[in-house]
Amino acid sequence: MTETTVASPGSPGGSPDKAPPPGGGHNGLGLARFRDLALVPAILVLIVVGALIEPAFLSADNLTNVLQQQTELSLLVLAEAIILIAGKFDLSLESTVGLAPALGVALVIPAASNGLGTDLPVALGVPICLLIGMLVGAFNALLILRFKLSAFIVTLGMLIVLRGLQIGFTGGQNLFALPESFLYLGNARWLGLPASVWICAVAYAAGIVTLGYFRHGRAVYAIGGNADAARAAGVRTDRVMWTVFVVAGLLAALAGLLMTGRLGSVAAAQGDGMIFTVFAAAVIGGISLDGGKGTLFGALCGVLVLGLINNILTLAGVSAQWIQAIYGGIILIALMLARLTTGKAQD
Repeated sequence: MTETTVASPGSPGGSPDKAPPPGGGHNGLGLARFRDLALVPAILVLIVVGALIEPAFLSADNLTNVLQQQTELSLLVLAEAIILIAGKFDLSLESTVGLAPALGVALVIPAASNGLGTDLPVALGVPICLLIGMLVGAFNALLILRFKLSAFIVTLGMLIVLRGLQIGFTGGQNLFALPESFLYLGNARWLGLPASVWICAVAYAAGIVTLGYFRHGRAVYAIGGNADAARAAGVRTDRVMWTVFVVAGLLAALAGLLMTGRLGSVAAAQGDGMIFTVFAAAVIGGISLDGGKGTLFGALCGVLVLGLINNILTLAGVSAQWIQAIYGGIILIALMLARLTTGKAQD
């Protein structure tokens, strides 16, 4: 394995130092990693609490339900986590979840079913959906990297534009006449588990291996830690960032495809508000908003924590309005935990 090296700004002559390991910080597997591993016993505690509150919580059907309902969120968290580790933001992911499958469906269904009347071959629907996600990511990268615009402002504007486009060409209507190809991944079962669960597992495994053991993956940490130093060390920062944004857009489109299949329709507001939960899961999973720190395993644990909390509160009869308030409280607790375990707040 070839490690990416970056020049240390503070060292004489710019002597190269190793890129921060996945988990960030100078101690590698030190206290910063504790936040990732700390969520494992937290998940176990939540499982025990859920079983005490409602015996049906531990049923195979309920646990499978929890996993399947978190698949779309987990793919968005995976996408956002990679971007955050690289030191950027992408708020438009939630709109891509809606626009990509909506446009993919509208291009292949007849006008009588709220389609655009193009009547493209049905076989092109899913590839078009995924391609749209990649194009959105590429356009974000163009504005951010080539025009040097703020990632926060660009993706906020893109969020609004994409949502408006979806509402515009669908007339604010849900799309129901879906081709079978759009329903398959959200409903199919492979080896006794929903296909979407397997897809997320493979996506996270690929992400963890790539960021942890491949040169270009470790370059993402180097760029997030110090982009100038990474560039001076020979890392092609723009190329890496283009790839990060395009892959994130692809994952968001895939999340939209899974949600479409699971719900059996494309809602006019599909994905609306998901970005807040995405950031909550990333933050409590140990992903730093400063870039260069955190692990995808921690982010996945963050998704599971939120999913279990949501399920427990639902089974306990807690109103959905309170769940949002609890998510906000979890973020604040995670920030305090970050201060205690690393000595530095996530500004």
